[in-house]
Amino acid sequence: MTQDRSTPRIAFGNRVRKSPFFDATMRSGVKAFTVYNHMHMPAAYFTAEEEYHNLTTGVTLWDVAVERQVEIHGPDAAAFAQYLTPRNLSAMKVGQCKYALICDEAGMVLNDPILLKLAEDRFWFSLADSDILLWAKALAFAKGFDVLVLEPDVSPLQVQGPKSADVVRALFGDWIDDLKYYWFREVELDGVPVVLSRTGWSSEKGYEVFLRDGSKGDWLWDRIMSVGKAFGIKPGVPNTIRRIEGGMYSVGSDFWMDASPYELGLGRLVDLDMEADFVGKAALAEIKKAGVRKKMVGLQWQEPRLGESNGRPWPVFQSGKSVGDLLSAVYSPRLEKNIALAMLDADCALSSTVTVETHAGKVDAEITSVPFYDPKKELAAGD
Repeated sequence: MTQDRSTPRIAFGNRVRKSPFFDATMRSGVKAFTVYNHMHMPAAYFTAEEEYHNLTTGVTLWDVAVERQVEIHGPDAAAFAQYLTPRNLSAMKVGQCKYALICDEAGMVLNDPILLKLAEDRFWFSLADSDILLWAKALAFAKGFDVLVLEPDVSPLQVQGPKSADVVRALFGDWIDDLKYYWFREVELDGVPVVLSRTGWSSEKGYEVFLRDGSKGDWLWDRIMSVGKAFGIKPGVPNTIRRIEGGMYSVGSDFWMDASPYELGLGRLVDLDMEADFVGKAALAEIKKAGVRKKMVGLQWQEPRLGESNGRPWPVFQSGKSVGDLLSAVYSPRLEKNIALAMLDADCALSSTVTVETHAGKVDAEITSVPFYDPKKELAAGD
């Protein structure tokens, strides 16, 4: 039989890995994949607006095994974890998570992982999309840290949405109600080792279940879906609409080794006054002293309505002058307007108007702060 080649396709092969949940996502009706951290990642089951509705009104299960862990283990683990990030980790406790940027020697953000402290001598950096494992191994070797740097057999699922606690409680018990935001516990589910954390990439209430035995992927997916059936659980993926509403950045979409924490509005995650050294410390001090020349902001406008996800990148002008680029844009059904993230010149004032050259022509947009919407302020602030 001749293969239909009228539509471009991505071939599945060994060079790009499948997650332990791959077969389960196929059974669940996944419609599209993307490639993330050299792995296939589900990108759609329904339309973006359908998945947005499922996420914001119910509960969804995501295969995010592509969030690979870089494990730092050994006598110098705490010192090396600190060397990798400008965030001060000195008060971090075992069982706690931190949103901890990783910067290069020029102070540019390479990755924005969640850091988990499993023990005084063991940490996981739960990664966004980039080769931080290689970066960390090279730095540990070059600087002589007494650590083992590896990718462990750990694959996370996310349970996200306002009914997520109902599902997780039915799986693990009432103790989950005492699990604070950005904390985790190492537990077993039916004898299978997992880490359960109160985290997620949705700006909704949610949890991550880090499977520590890749052979149990099918079982864990089916176990959660079975328990979640009573609460209307649906398969899902990280939702572009909800993440832009929540002002959540995406590595590779909103920045790619070309923005400092200060330009991203994340200067609170940099501690230049701590005694410990970290990669990019001198450069970040210079950036802070000089002041930023560009900044990440929100844009909003009414018409014409965008499709599911558009606008990477579109040039932005103010008074006829080029002032930056729109990076990610989408229509928000909740807010009934187009919303976007843009990197603009630092002197562009909030509430002022810019012109965006979209695929449908020029539109006037208002500069605003982010997040655009978040009913849970403690989630928007992070930890």
